[in-house]
Amino acid sequence: MLTMKDVIKEGNLNLHKISKDVPIPLSKKDKSTLLSLHEYVVNSTNEEMQKNYDFRPSVGIAAPQINILKRLTAIHVKDLDGILYSYMLINPVITKKSSELVYLPGGEGCLSVDRKTEGLTPRYKEITLESYAYLSQTDETIKIKLHLSGYVGIIFQHEIDHLNGILYTQKLFSSLPSAKPVFEELISKD
Repeated sequence: MLTMKDVIKEGNLNLHKISKDVPIPLSKKDKSTLLSLHEYVVNSTNEEMQKNYDFRPSVGIAAPQINILKRLTAIHVKDLDGILYSYMLINPVITKKSSELVYLPGGEGCLSVDRKTEGLTPRYKEITLESYAYLSQTDETIKIKLHLSGYVGIIFQHEIDHLNGILYTQKLFSSLPSAKPVFEELISKD
């Protein structure tokens, strides 16, 4: 089981290297890596597991964060409507992105960044992502296409940045006049 001691930190040069594509069908080792990544994000949202294993809560983690330079990532997050996005992705690629930019008010966080950061990270409001996804229940790897926006879209972009050797701290701005806060739709409804 992965724990925070397995997560490499800012300053490690491997966090700035581009990860390699993973061959399909998946090897046993790559399946094991994906399952471990997914297990971490699921366990990290469980309060008892957080206490027992000193997990930092997370909605996504990429293989480079555990020092494996392969294009593998796991995401486990609910959107604002309570819809669960739980994926083990292989070789994800953003194939389409909107011109509109958004950001997460208060800024982003990362398991590999232990310090408090100031600033906002621009993200595309909407993206289309193509990837292989591993389905552990049936031991299948399938090709998927996802249209993502808002908060969930930001999370997928953050994890894909890890696969491209980019930390969000490299994209911090004190203000983003041309971008909107991702939760603006909710704020304006009140």
